[in-house]
Amino acid sequence: MINFINKFIKITQNSNYIAQGVKDLAKLTPVKKIFDSIKNFSSDSEIRYVGGCIRKIIKKEKVDDIDLATNLSPNQVCDALNKDNIDYYKTGIEHGTITAVINDYHFEITSLREDVATYGRHAEVKFSTDWKKDASRRDFTFNAIYSDIDGNLFDPFNGKDDLEKGIIKFIGEPEKRIQEDYLRILRYLRFYLSYSNHEHDLKTAKLIKKNIVGISNLSKERLLDELKKLIKSNLLTKLSRDKFSIELFEIVFPQIKNIKIFSYPNEFTQKKIAEADFIFLLSVLIIDGSDNADYFIYKFNISKKDQKRLKIIDNFYKEKITSKSFSENNLNKIFYYTGKQSVIDILSYKLLRSKKINNKFIKFIDEFQSKILPTMPFGARILMKKYQIPEGKYLGDKLKIIEEEWVNNNFQLTEKQIDKIINH
Repeated sequence: MINFINKFIKITQNSNYIAQGVKDLAKLTPVKKIFDSIKNFSSDSEIRYVGGCIRKIIKKEKVDDIDLATNLSPNQVCDALNKDNIDYYKTGIEHGTITAVINDYHFEITSLREDVATYGRHAEVKFSTDWKKDASRRDFTFNAIYSDIDGNLFDPFNGKDDLEKGIIKFIGEPEKRIQEDYLRILRYLRFYLSYSNHEHDLKTAKLIKKNIVGISNLSKERLLDELKKLIKSNLLTKLSRDKFSIELFEIVFPQIKNIKIFSYPNEFTQKKIAEADFIFLLSVLIIDGSDNADYFIYKFNISKKDQKRLKIIDNFYKEKITSKSFSENNLNKIFYYTGKQSVIDILSYKLLRSKKINNKFIKFIDEFQSKILPTMPFGARILMKKYQIPEGKYLGDKLKIIEEEWVNNNFQLTEKQIDKIINH
């Protein structure tokens, strides 16, 4: 049953691609079970898609997560899911969010809310049944678009029109929205680069500059997460060409110094940007031969695994680079000691930093992608038996020298060479 309040909300019947895109969500995922569970809870209960999934359908983008809103309280949502044996965990129940899990799909279900008082990012909220008030506390007009399971849009701030016209518009007073959560400055930047067809609104730009200091209050985890979203959205080229966006970006992430590399990408760079992961693109942005990458790693508490990958690239380019640095022999050493990914990263980094396409490097990348890590054929038992060497430090030292020679000779070593090492 649709609440009385809906007469105040713009309802758009969609028989077009948007409605079809929304309907496809129920075909491609088990989300209909969530809709049925909530709707069957009571005669007044409602649930709708909201936010990013609807925005992406309108823009014909891939939907990678599904957020839902409901007029039930968090405890009622739990009761509804329990009744239908749907697994869930209380992601942020104090903020009204429950995450339902069906067949490895995760669906965030958030109860309608309205602000009682705001304290920066933190707000005192109460749960509501008022869709308009819930929409009023969201950031941008196109993130406050709701849809039922059939693709009928509930769009109180005309977000669909703004999205189609390329207008990035805060809901209500921009400065208030920004001061509620300073991460919205970076979200503005990402959405502007993704969707805008216009110059930055001067009033909005001034307010962002005025409030940029508030970024310092945000956790490093939230900043890094937003940086990942921006980089993974293939926006680096657009970012590098927009003066205001670069200015904001460099204030928030001063260690990112190489953004101009992406201004006019060659064919290889365009392809690599589209397929590369976050850590590789980050390496291109922060590695510059100084301690810049070390500082970024420390500041943002990068995981040990990603630190190792970044440091391999960083250490390689901190050394004096010569033609031998990129010889097959040297690349084989890197491959053996640090892995296939390291070689591909080092070569790709060089290609992205170069204006010209080096076909030799591209060939190397193709070869190493299919290369299998060799196993040294000379083990301790063979040496102990053939040369009558007992276990101990001497044997270990000789094995290490043999391994180094074998790697230096492109994974080849004759018995004569081994004899020489043993008898030296």
